[in-house]
Amino acid sequence: MTTAQSTPVTLPGDPPGGRKAMWIWGIGVAVYFVAIIYRTSLGVAGLDAAERFHINASALSTFSILQLLVYAGMQIPVGLMVDKMGPKKVLILGATLYTVGQLGFALSNSYVMALVSRALLGCGDAMTFISVLRLGTRWFPARRGPLIAQIAALIGMSGNLVSTLVLARLLDTLGWTPTFAGSAVCGIVVIALVLLFLKDHPEGFAPVPASKPAAAGSGYVRRQISECWREPGTRLGMWVHFTTQFPAMFFLLLWGMPFLVEAEGLTETAAGGLLTLIVLSNMASGLVYGQIIARHHAARLPLALGTVAATATLWAAMLCWPGHAPMALLVITCIVLGTCGPASMIGFDFARPANPPERQGTASGIVNMGGFIASMTTLLAVGVLLDATGDNYRIAFLTVFVLEALGLSQILRLRRRAARRERERTVASRVEAVHVPV
Repeated sequence: MTTAQSTPVTLPGDPPGGRKAMWIWGIGVAVYFVAIIYRTSLGVAGLDAAERFHINASALSTFSILQLLVYAGMQIPVGLMVDKMGPKKVLILGATLYTVGQLGFALSNSYVMALVSRALLGCGDAMTFISVLRLGTRWFPARRGPLIAQIAALIGMSGNLVSTLVLARLLDTLGWTPTFAGSAVCGIVVIALVLLFLKDHPEGFAPVPASKPAAAGSGYVRRQISECWREPGTRLGMWVHFTTQFPAMFFLLLWGMPFLVEAEGLTETAAGGLLTLIVLSNMASGLVYGQIIARHHAARLPLALGTVAATATLWAAMLCWPGHAPMALLVITCIVLGTCGPASMIGFDFARPANPPERQGTASGIVNMGGFIASMTTLLAVGVLLDATGDNYRIAFLTVFVLEALGLSQILRLRRRAARRERERTVASRVEAVHVPV
């Protein structure tokens, strides 16, 4: 039986979508795609970076932690910027910053200069995804929102493959400076595309401008954040993102390769293949999750909770296996880890209907902050526990269960309030749309 909750609602005033929407949105996604290439480029250049800057493993890991710290810290400011300035201006600023950061990284000869460059890159990277989400809500009907967001994430994730397959080879053949400086050309190209072709919204679908007193000063910032936070859907979205994203994120960014080689006895080639499998699984499952949620809105929470349960089960099996885990178990675990990214996108599908258009950017920033805070916490906690236990990965990786339990408790606490509030907002929107004063 089909209910109002089983399928996404269609409200009056939805943008039409169509080919022009795909073209405009595609430009925004291209900006995000380049950001992911830059973000993950260090992953294939770790040994080169250590040699170039004469640093040890701890100093090398600072690059990843700094990027995540800047990215997470920028999410709410970027959301506010998108709400106030529109996605086009924020995308131009973000692409400019990450291009300068990538070029600076190419020319860096000192560790400090390289850190500054990666921080600049992380700042620009932080401005891309929320802007792309906002473009999606302005150019496509609400019922397409989940699928459009998942496709954007999928295309962005493919940037990881470009780093692995293209930049790694260029580093071997061309060297450090030509490779990173050459990749900066991609940033210049997408900046030109945004300047020439991108528009914030279709004609006739401009957002209602806020009154000047309401949109000015620190009062506006406080009001935007507090009103978003008061919505249980925003908080539920943040905790869904927090709970689902980080297991794959910390594994891919830093600790997956050492664990698979040192604790599981794999070669670097085999370990790299498993990490690539996570990326491929992410891309494939993103399409599946997007289609399911677009057609069955009520599937959001079961999908998120199912992903958490599957991740925790396989994680426990891998850590508890006596000796080295069999390859089949490692493969299945990596496939399930690949679903963590698409599951984290469900967080945006809770925040989107909970907030009006003028707060979508801020709400998305709050949600996006969740997973990156969890990833930073895990990166640091695992490092501390490895030092304290003499590189005992099985103990250090128990951190995953602690954060999953925290996030799960908050999801279960907020789920009913968020569902009730979402029903109220849907009814109110329909009534307002059909009401004609006498």
